[in-house]
Amino acid sequence: MSGIRPQPGIMEIELYQGGKSAIAGRSDVLKLSSNENPLGPVPAALEALTRAAPDMHRYPSTDHAALRTAIGGVWGLEPERIICGVGSDEVLQFVTQAYAGPGDEIIHTEHGFSLYPVLIHMAGATPVCVPERERVVDVDAILGALTERTRIVLLTNPGNPTGTRLAEAELERLVEGLPRDVLLVIDGAYTEYAEGYDGGASFARTRPNVLMTRTFSKIYGLGGLRIGWGYGPREMIEVMTRIRQPFNLSVVQLAAAEAAVRDTAWVVDRARLNQAQRARLVGALGQLGIACDPSDTNFVLARFADAAEARSAEAALMEAGILVRAVAGYGFPEGLRITVGDAEQTGRVIEGLNRWRTAA
Repeated sequence: MSGIRPQPGIMEIELYQGGKSAIAGRSDVLKLSSNENPLGPVPAALEALTRAAPDMHRYPSTDHAALRTAIGGVWGLEPERIICGVGSDEVLQFVTQAYAGPGDEIIHTEHGFSLYPVLIHMAGATPVCVPERERVVDVDAILGALTERTRIVLLTNPGNPTGTRLAEAELERLVEGLPRDVLLVIDGAYTEYAEGYDGGASFARTRPNVLMTRTFSKIYGLGGLRIGWGYGPREMIEVMTRIRQPFNLSVVQLAAAEAAVRDTAWVVDRARLNQAQRARLVGALGQLGIACDPSDTNFVLARFADAAEARSAEAALMEAGILVRAVAGYGFPEGLRITVGDAEQTGRVIEGLNRWRTAA
């Protein structure tokens, strides 16, 4: 076996470490460590999944036509320019695999989605990490990193774990500044939580080198089903479809996602609830002297005085049965990422942090 070697770049991939999901000896654990929707899935999706379950012995649609039509109708997009995947992760994999390879470079920002380097190495390309400015994407840093080898720019907007969003004018400046042979991928997993933001759809609709990706894992509460989609130029979608496995989404996945995206009232309601509780949490953090940028997502990045203080706060929250995400691996040893819950859940977090601060 020693003579069998993996492709270049594979051994550069670090194994993903998910957020904690249990605390020994506790049954009342509040899991706010993975940016899931702690309120659960869209009820309509559960009903659709149940109705579709008896057909699990049948192969699913290969073209995802019903789901693409539903997405297009809700968001005002052309269904033929939509591609669906196993989470938006798979759509991102289609992009990197189809448009980059050995000798090519893919740019991402220092606090972007941790999956990006993995996908880049999988394609055999070279990752180029550029700094952000005060936890916000720096357009000048991206444009300054361009070379003749650059093929793709991967942009998380809003960001994770920062929660910050690049201003529309800056996003337009980035789009305008990229050469036409460099593909910009706008990863909009948290778009539904960002008021007045279309996730990059306006650019993907009109530009030949812009692709937008979205997911059902966040506000729709379908993270356990793994469904995502992308929207971009017709030619790009056709290329990526060539490497998409024909049955990548199951019967129940397709049914649940279609029902979820059509329930627009539920999504609006959850976005408003998130906005209110997010503001409440940010306000409480400020009163406790914990730094936190404005967030356009379903989480906040709490920044403590140092790494030791962050570990102390995390331990106190665990003692209270609350799991949050330490984000040292994202470049914030002093940070804890906290998913926004409902009023009761947010109250538990605030109470836990108040007790920690009082005891410190």
